[in-house]
Amino acid sequence: MNPSVPVARRAPSLRASLGIGERLFATPSERRFITAVDDGLELVEQGLEEAMRSTDTLADTTSRYLLSAGGKRIRPTLTLLIAQLGNGVTDAVVKAAVSIETTHLASLYHDDVMDEAPVRRGVPAAHVTYGNNVAILTGDLLFARASLITADLGTEGIRMQAETFQRLCMGQLHETTGPQPDDDPVEHYIQVLSDKTGSLIATAARAGVMFSGADRAYLDAVGTFGEKVGVAFQLVDDVIDLAPAKDRTGKIAGNDLRAGVDTLPLLQLRRLAARDEGAAALLARIEHDVKDADDDAVASAPYQSAVAALRDHEATTATRAVAVRWAEEAVAALEPLPDGTVKRALTRFAESVVERSR
Repeated sequence: MNPSVPVARRAPSLRASLGIGERLFATPSERRFITAVDDGLELVEQGLEEAMRSTDTLADTTSRYLLSAGGKRIRPTLTLLIAQLGNGVTDAVVKAAVSIETTHLASLYHDDVMDEAPVRRGVPAAHVTYGNNVAILTGDLLFARASLITADLGTEGIRMQAETFQRLCMGQLHETTGPQPDDDPVEHYIQVLSDKTGSLIATAARAGVMFSGADRAYLDAVGTFGEKVGVAFQLVDDVIDLAPAKDRTGKIAGNDLRAGVDTLPLLQLRRLAARDEGAAALLARIEHDVKDADDDAVASAPYQSAVAALRDHEATTATRAVAVRWAEEAVAALEPLPDGTVKRALTRFAESVVERSR
């Protein structure tokens, strides 16, 4: 078991992480703002390298695997960005950002095992490379490392980490078991997204206030922003899953459908199928031609046609509309924040999230 670890790359920049353009930062003070966040990202990257390091050769290799594969570092970038409302990139802010990103990485090891995902960040998923047991144990190890880092932040940090970890687990549990007979499938799905994705992004946002000395009155606002923009991000991913791959990440159009994942476009289609024959016919095609399709079938005309039909269907249009609404609600939550670069950058991030599906 000696696979090569992907080569580590330089830390992403604020603009690259959050998808916000150059024109947002035109003045000298705004450029200094960018530099402060980007310098903080370099410190976070160093902290992540340290968090992955181990004297045990196997643990050292497996822990670094997904970190070295890349990632946009959205969560630590939000922490560092929001910290500019206070004293900026303090040691505590950097530790919180490292802990949160380590928690995120740990969750990816577990998620890919449970979802049987073949690829993560353009490389074979850890369980494909090392096997399920090693991937699960590596995730456990990283959760432990995140807790050790958070312990330096005191009782408040430990509670923040524990409460977030609890929500991550609840989200995964409810995704695994699916909606109960009395549950609305769409509401159940949105709650899973809130727990699995929104909770950690909300924690990243709140940490920027908590550990920078910023006004605690902003905590609820940035937390709500983080949770709502996280849900919007995942809903847009549901739409993007139906689009032909434009990169080399190994993703296949309709891969979630193929794996039997009930994304929001499919849930919306099921609702429509109860009263619309065309929607019912498309749902039947997806069940027959897409679900559980093998590697050879994904290139077939029936598979491609069914995925394209859902991509162009009103069920997917409705999903985009839901994502836009969550992003707009995220921006509205920022109202208590002072006008300035932080608020503008967060607003632009929320807008860029939904623009990914265009």
